[in-house]
Amino acid sequence: MSQKERIYIHAKNRAIAYCTATAFRTKEIVEAFKREQSVSLFRDVVHVDFSDDRRFKNAFFFPYGIVVFWGFTADEESKILNQIKDFEEGSYDTIEKEIMAFSFGERQAIIEEEIILPGDELIYRLAISHGLAQSVKLASFESIIQKLISNTRHIPEQLAAQGKIPLSKKEIRKKMGELFIERSSINLHLDILDVPEYFWEHSEVEPLYRMIANHLDVGPRLQILNQRLDIVHDLFEMLGNELNHQHSSKLEWIIIWLIVMEVVISLFREFIW
Repeated sequence: MSQKERIYIHAKNRAIAYCTATAFRTKEIVEAFKREQSVSLFRDVVHVDFSDDRRFKNAFFFPYGIVVFWGFTADEESKILNQIKDFEEGSYDTIEKEIMAFSFGERQAIIEEEIILPGDELIYRLAISHGLAQSVKLASFESIIQKLISNTRHIPEQLAAQGKIPLSKKEIRKKMGELFIERSSINLHLDILDVPEYFWEHSEVEPLYRMIANHLDVGPRLQILNQRLDIVHDLFEMLGNELNHQHSSKLEWIIIWLIVMEVVISLFREFIW
């Protein structure tokens, strides 16, 4: 057992994941921190080591807009979050986070929201970080979809009560565009919730990743998210059908009025001329 592990084996430290943006420009993050800290890459994940003689301090930056901190204080985390704002794409107004305690023990476990790591090797923290990152990214998707469903809930309710959607063609097109953008954005990024490719080469720590993913219900939550995406898809199709119906109805009325005009002209010719 290392000296650091003896120091921290009974200590409860923070492990926290923040979802701050759609994506990070990780190359710029590397350039920003490598001058003063030790920086390493694990496939597309950037690790920055801030550790000192007192405690572990590791930060993992995931390209899909997640940073996972190990052993930092809240003030230290806030400072780094401010530093990386310039490297964000699609910054979120509301920051999702997932927080747990961690310590070291003889074998891996999760007890009362505390992660017990089997040693102080960095690879163990990275494995857990993958699960935390996926969970908090999933939370951001859940928030987006929930907000989208809540903002459009009145549309099917109005259709059920009035038999039609009281929206103009322009309003319907705008709603369809909003639904399409959000649904497509999530669908394009769902692959990040698969088992990371990192574990193809490091299968020995995959059980740690699966332990935290199971604890945070990543699989069941992903199924629910897909069901909600189906609801959004159905609403999109319903709006499309309503738009087609409005267009068809307008054409029908044009045809009716043309027929009426033709009849009037025929009668005029018959009785006046």
